[in-house]
Amino acid sequence: MTRIPVSIQHILFWLILFLLIVPFLQEKIKIAAIWPLKGAVVINPDSEFSFDGWLSGTFQEEKEKYLNENFGFRNYLVRLNNQISYAFFNKAKAKAVVIGKNNYLYEENYIKAYFGSDFIGSDSILHQVQKLKFIADTLARLNKDLILVFAPGKASFFPEYIPEKYLKQRKETNFEYYLKFAKENNLNVIDFNTFYKSQKGISQFPLYPKYGIHWSYYAVCLATDSIIKYIEYLRHIDIPDIIWEEIKIEPARNGDNDIIEGMNLLFKPKPEKLAYRQFHFGPVNGNPKPSILTISDSFYWSIYNMGILNALCKNSFWFYNREIYPDFFTKPKYAEHVDVMDEIQKHDLILIMAGDATLTNFGWGFIDIAYDLFKGIDNGHRFSKEFYQKVSEMRDYIRKDSVWFDNIKVKAQERKISVDSMITLDAIWLLQNK
Repeated sequence: MTRIPVSIQHILFWLILFLLIVPFLQEKIKIAAIWPLKGAVVINPDSEFSFDGWLSGTFQEEKEKYLNENFGFRNYLVRLNNQISYAFFNKAKAKAVVIGKNNYLYEENYIKAYFGSDFIGSDSILHQVQKLKFIADTLARLNKDLILVFAPGKASFFPEYIPEKYLKQRKETNFEYYLKFAKENNLNVIDFNTFYKSQKGISQFPLYPKYGIHWSYYAVCLATDSIIKYIEYLRHIDIPDIIWEEIKIEPARNGDNDIIEGMNLLFKPKPEKLAYRQFHFGPVNGNPKPSILTISDSFYWSIYNMGILNALCKNSFWFYNREIYPDFFTKPKYAEHVDVMDEIQKHDLILIMAGDATLTNFGWGFIDIAYDLFKGIDNGHRFSKEFYQKVSEMRDYIRKDSVWFDNIKVKAQERKISVDSMITLDAIWLLQNK
């Protein structure tokens, strides 16, 4: 057996020692700048010592999790591991990311939506659309409008790049039935999904990026302009329009690269060239601007960030019917903690928007809540100011009755709606059934 020379043993010893010490030095004195990881990265907080935690073992477990995620050069090593997986094995370490043909990137849910693997059934969709019809008709009596917006999905737009192992026979899809039933019920619909697919190969500039999961910035410009014009048509009003300026062709950035950024690689592939249109909003003409309540998935973020508020007097954005923006930017505010009826009363338009991958839970509970609230007051005369005053008085009475209020909390939890909304429902029921 050949013995390793002593000199090499010394080198290996010092090399191992160096590899053990350097992460410690990096953690303590930051000897090198390391990029933070991007995407949905959740870091466990450091644990606080307590005798109870020590004896139960929870302190040690939490400390171990914290140290595993906070040692020096960890982010670099994560990126290195992700790079090896991507470059040599054509696999993505990011959750649910699928690498397609020609390196087009998808998220798995969009592929499922395209093939109909997540189809919830025509009866379920019809039931929801019938509720939407009732909500729309009720809003119309209040001089308000409901708008449904269907955004395009990556797999629906680029089915040709879906990898072979995901290919299967297409079935019925949630999008097809939502669109069909919405049109049959004469609901206000903006169908960007079908429109953008019809413009594929015709549009002068790309409508969907290679390394992003959402539509391109150029497509967002078109969508925002279309929504503004649709509101003008629907409400018979004139609000500030978008004034278009020059178009710059530049390397993809920001949201157009959101998947590749979330993959946290050491070396990102060369970005594609996309169109970035310059614009400004026209002057305020003195006409009243509408207020809009938007319930949407992440597709609305690009429209929101583009500044659609310039054409409106208020835009309350309920992200997945959970977080309420812009309030959430400064202080956490959640949809489950507000009175849905009061919020609807404050807005002229209700816009519900989704890409095809999130249509399995379209509205995220808002449709059911609004339907239940409106179902209790579906006769025209009950929308009077006097009726709402009686509801308000009854709500105050319920809150003061501790037994009743505790019962309300239980019912709200069972229905998965806010306590305020449940109070309103009980108040309406009581007034109807004196």
